[in-house]
Amino acid sequence: MTDTPRLGLYIHWPYCAHICPYCDFNVYRPKGDTDALLTAIMKDMTAWRERTGARRLSSVHFGGGTPSLLEPGQLSALIDHAAGLWGLASNAEIGLEANPNDAARFTDFRAAGLNRLSLGIQSFDDDVLKRLGRDHNARGAIDAIRLAQQVFDEISIDLIYAWAGQSLDHWHEELKTAIATGAGHLSPYQLTIEPRTAFGKRAERGERLALEPDDAADFYALTETVCAEAGFAPYEISNLARSTHAQSRHNRLYWDGDDWIGVGPGAHGRLGSHSGAGRYATEAQRRPSDYIKAIETAGDGVIAWARLSAADELAERILMGMRVQTGLDRERLIALTGFDIDLEGAQKMSELGLVEREGHHIRLTREGRALADGVSSELVPALDD
Repeated sequence: MTDTPRLGLYIHWPYCAHICPYCDFNVYRPKGDTDALLTAIMKDMTAWRERTGARRLSSVHFGGGTPSLLEPGQLSALIDHAAGLWGLASNAEIGLEANPNDAARFTDFRAAGLNRLSLGIQSFDDDVLKRLGRDHNARGAIDAIRLAQQVFDEISIDLIYAWAGQSLDHWHEELKTAIATGAGHLSPYQLTIEPRTAFGKRAERGERLALEPDDAADFYALTETVCAEAGFAPYEISNLARSTHAQSRHNRLYWDGDDWIGVGPGAHGRLGSHSGAGRYATEAQRRPSDYIKAIETAGDGVIAWARLSAADELAERILMGMRVQTGLDRERLIALTGFDIDLEGAQKMSELGLVEREGHHIRLTREGRALADGVSSELVPALDD
């Protein structure tokens, strides 16, 4: 017997006024009227309601891209449409990823129905912001945080670390500044250089833009130490919160292996489990024009609808579940997939001090969190699919 999975809705708004050189998300510069895309997303939501049936949404999250480019009235229309189709849980989290430059609209965003804001601050250092290709400054970042705190129930601050040349002292100051704002949630991300990005092309030419993994590990350790002293718990590898209430409930859907619908160009979704009719991975058409056309002709924007193999579902649930501080619930894993972790691998990682077990839970130690992907991979059993 398993618990009823939560259902979330992810809405991808693909447009950015400025595309950052490290970003490999599905993003585009806006071109003219966006009403056609807004209409297409709402039609896609209606199609998804027919598939999911009557299930209340525990969260709605606007990602991108820069969804804070949406007008408050557009956000309100999307939220109202979702509420009309599925209904919202009484404590539903309605979140938006925002650029600090859009702070003038925060009050209107709150009135549209949003209760959580994730701010793409990245740094409080003007020189670093220029290095990262950001289009706001440190003063604007602080002002945006202060306004967001007056308006929203919860806010989160995104930061980037481990760029080439950064010192531990510099990162320490960045963390202290973020903590001093009083924000309840921090998401520090290590800079990674992805192919097909502006940074990726520069790296191919031999430019060093990010720290080596061994050096970056010291920054991760410092992050946990500094934040712990300030009362932040690392409830997930790259996310720290002052309290349980400050945690991102929508992101917990991903890590806990619950269900979510993805609408908008390039959005991904997951539904079901091996113990039911199977777990399905979905992906929408990536280009906005293709997405709009697909909905006009086929009624939905899905380009890929695939039933995950037992091995793929098991691996995904283990790798995602081990990211959270509480660890992986093996009883739930077995109930959902029919399989357990690799016990020999778990014993090996335990002897190395990288995982610890308590009851039916297994979790990464502090040392293990710095090597999360590699350690968690050792827990994935080989299955004959």
